[in-house]
Amino acid sequence: MRNKGLIITLTLLVSALCIYFLSLTLVSRGVQKDAARYASRSGQINEKLRQHYLDSVWRAPVFGPLTYKDVRQSELGLGLDLNGGMHVTLEVSPVEIVRAMSGNSKDPVFNKAIDQAQELRKTNPSTPFTTLFAQSFRSVAPNDKLARVFANTTNKSRGIDINSTNEKVIGEINKEVEEAIDRSFNILRTRIDKFGTSQPNIQRVKGTGRIQIELPGVDNPDRVRKLVQGQAKLEFWEVWRQDEFAPYLNQLNQVLSAKETAAATTAAATPATATNDTTATAAAATPGDTTSLASQLAKKNTTATAKADSAAPQKNVLGSLFTMPGTLGANIRDTARVNAVLRSPDTRAVLPSNLTFMWGVKPDVIEGQEYLQLYAIRKSREAEAPIGGEVISDARGDFDQLSGRAEVSMQMNPSGARKWQRLTAANIGRQVAIVLDDNVYSAPVVQAEIAGGNSSISGNFTIEEAQDLANILKAGKLPAPTRIVEEAIVGPSLGREATNQGLYSVIGGLAIIMLFMAVYYGRAGLVADAVLLFNLFLIMGVLAQLSFALTLPGIAGLLLVIAASVDANVLIFERIREELDHGLSPTDAINKGYSRATTAIFDSNVTQLIIALILGFFGTGPVQNFAITLGIGVFTSFLAAVYVSRLIIERMVKNGNTKLSFSTSISRNLFKNINLDIVGKRKIAYAFSTIFILIGFGLMAMQGGPNLGVDFRGGREFIVDFNKPVVASDVRDLLTNQYFGGAGTEAKTFGSDSRLRITTGYLASDESVEADNKVQSALLTGLKAKYGAENPTIKSSSKVGATIADDIKRTSVLSLGLTLLAIFVYVLLRFEKWQYSMAAVVALFHDALIVIASFPIARALGLNYEMDQVFVAAVLTTIGFSMNDTIVIYDRIREYLRENKHLTFAQVVNPALNSTFSRTMITFTTVFLVMVVLYIFGGETLRSFSFAMIIGIIFGTYSSLFIAAPLILDTYGRKEKERLNTSTDADAPKLSTAQV
Repeated sequence: MRNKGLIITLTLLVSALCIYFLSLTLVSRGVQKDAARYASRSGQINEKLRQHYLDSVWRAPVFGPLTYKDVRQSELGLGLDLNGGMHVTLEVSPVEIVRAMSGNSKDPVFNKAIDQAQELRKTNPSTPFTTLFAQSFRSVAPNDKLARVFANTTNKSRGIDINSTNEKVIGEINKEVEEAIDRSFNILRTRIDKFGTSQPNIQRVKGTGRIQIELPGVDNPDRVRKLVQGQAKLEFWEVWRQDEFAPYLNQLNQVLSAKETAAATTAAATPATATNDTTATAAAATPGDTTSLASQLAKKNTTATAKADSAAPQKNVLGSLFTMPGTLGANIRDTARVNAVLRSPDTRAVLPSNLTFMWGVKPDVIEGQEYLQLYAIRKSREAEAPIGGEVISDARGDFDQLSGRAEVSMQMNPSGARKWQRLTAANIGRQVAIVLDDNVYSAPVVQAEIAGGNSSISGNFTIEEAQDLANILKAGKLPAPTRIVEEAIVGPSLGREATNQGLYSVIGGLAIIMLFMAVYYGRAGLVADAVLLFNLFLIMGVLAQLSFALTLPGIAGLLLVIAASVDANVLIFERIREELDHGLSPTDAINKGYSRATTAIFDSNVTQLIIALILGFFGTGPVQNFAITLGIGVFTSFLAAVYVSRLIIERMVKNGNTKLSFSTSISRNLFKNINLDIVGKRKIAYAFSTIFILIGFGLMAMQGGPNLGVDFRGGREFIVDFNKPVVASDVRDLLTNQYFGGAGTEAKTFGSDSRLRITTGYLASDESVEADNKVQSALLTGLKAKYGAENPTIKSSSKVGATIADDIKRTSVLSLGLTLLAIFVYVLLRFEKWQYSMAAVVALFHDALIVIASFPIARALGLNYEMDQVFVAAVLTTIGFSMNDTIVIYDRIREYLRENKHLTFAQVVNPALNSTFSRTMITFTTVFLVMVVLYIFGGETLRSFSFAMIIGIIFGTYSSLFIAAPLILDTYGRKEKERLNTSTDADAPKLSTAQV
């Protein structure tokens, strides 16, 4: 094998990285178990105590120099469906952005165009709103110009004047909409980071104005909705000087320190006595808990820093908390305790009503410790900021021309300019705090009165930070409301159940594959099993390096990769067996087997990678998770099967291991001397496929169309548990007729007879939170009215808006089309004849139609499965599996034609199909068995996926034999035979039909 040293080095390097990152996952799991033990009370886990423990070690070293924060950010996590939590997709509304750019114009033409564009959007959800607005404006006023409405002071800096063309105006509106989405993303990211959940994920959805957020483990959906839909609050506040607020803090320190001393004395006499408000956070601390406020304070016995007349030693409460060198601030790990102290009644009694404290948004690192500065904000009697964010007309990151340092330049509207002039004139030599959502982003010192509304903010910025701050400042300028267009909530109990299902599926799938390989290939099969485990280790390690959150579809992808990776070993081993049958020595047979099999393995992996890339690009949520797992598996499987297994087998042969075998008594003569007339049965196959597809689509029409999931049709879905079984049809009729206003509603059992999945189109077009609450209230009212004794409980819920549903349908069709096009091009490049590409694409499209047609047939037989996003992933994966089979057959045909140039396609197609038959059936068997395991143990969430995959595997194998290659014969092979005027099929040379 060439480059053996490089392969070994690369394998060792990747393995070391995988071990390291998987170790971080184990350490993180250990910390979480410690937190659960700490918070366990009478067999129940106190969630607040558990979170307190995790907060206390968040920045503490837990793995060498790495803190728990570092470890947590690099672990292999669990997705929402395995861990519980909330998924939200937000859409930033462009309507208000357009209105704001017009200065909230009252122009009747403008407002009529806006209204018409909103109506058009209902029927054209995938078309950008600005495009619809431009069309509507031209329709309402063909000879009018947008510049008449948008040529104002605010837009002057954008180059819009009265002479600007409509195209120029729309272009600037598009830029502003895009910037508004970016600003909303930055604001939401800051909010989510401060929300307190572990491993939050926020990302922009490509090509849309949407933002996707995942929050594992949250148990308060209403709070999340308010968090992500609330408008950003930008304010400018005056700041107290240190010499002004210090006396109040000294007085507060005396009060708190005296109270702590008294409490400590009382506690020493009566250990069980409850603590006061300022030490409430430490009430549940164990004696060994050094992170609690009580324990921290117990270690302090310093002299009070206040100018008090008390000279006796006493506790210094504030001194132990405000530990930031040089200014007022605290170590990040102490911020929760500082907040508790500042909210206490003692603090409110001492501090004046116009003094409040706000944290800085960015920590400062001092001597390896992270500190947050605390700012003393001067509030007015009305508690309103002197200037709000609505006055900012523009802001941008820039460089100071004199110092060369990054700064933020901002411009205010006329009203804001006057307010800013008054505020700066009154605060020369003092700080003015720029606050967003109660966090101080900057507090510059005013050097002079600033007129004109132009100013700059300087600080310790990088240019990226300056640009971010500019975005934050602009967030107050154009309100861009967000609405939830997709939502899913998974309860923790469902998450634990899904975790167990995923674990059983992986164990069952691995066991079946490893047993099959050992029984079929003997010692070589054991090598394949070892390589399979190594491949699984690599996949998990790479996923951990990417801080990946594993979901149920991800586990399905993992199982599929495991099953497909065996195909490479099967291909290699069958080739080696063929060469051994031809009389080659073990060493030569191994070299030739690997050499000849690698081409087909490479081509198969490329087609799988194409599918993974398309799914990853167009898919969202679970489909994207599946695609990432599949894509990573393509690379690790190729490395493990082609290189690592060869290193092991070559080493065994080199060491004289005469017992190495590639067959057993069971498999030795299996599939030997196969001579089936597969091509001769192609017309029967054509007829069968046509009839099957027609029956399926005919039944679909009779059933009122495809049974689409909520992903495709929009609406709301609930998983509801009952104490005992209920009749799904009765629940459906009750809700539809009495509570959901006759809207389409479905109810079906979900995993057990006492659990229902209820899907409804009631208020589907209304995506507001109020509509969500109304639907859920109607659901619970209806269920409790008739089934109150069965204690109906919502375990999870999801919502997909009509816009999202239309986009999912569009991208699903686009994904299928692009997959077929990409495969057509790749096969054309590899096999150099369009007939090969055409036959492959027709066979793959046939497979997709068969899978789709099987669903209404199954529905007619009582198996009711929905077509959703995961179903699309199953169809595309079926295409990949079928293409693998087809590639192997094509490769063997090409090999026969190259080695026997006097033969025609018609003469080699049957021998090629027969010689690859063993590999085809072995791969089919392994993948089929794994999918059956997934169908049995994967739970209801993956039932539709695994059913589609089972059908796809059966008919994908069938099409690679009876559709793909025979189609080439019908379009190319016979013409070639006539052109060459060769012998008839009966006179064709007898080719070896040994296994691949």
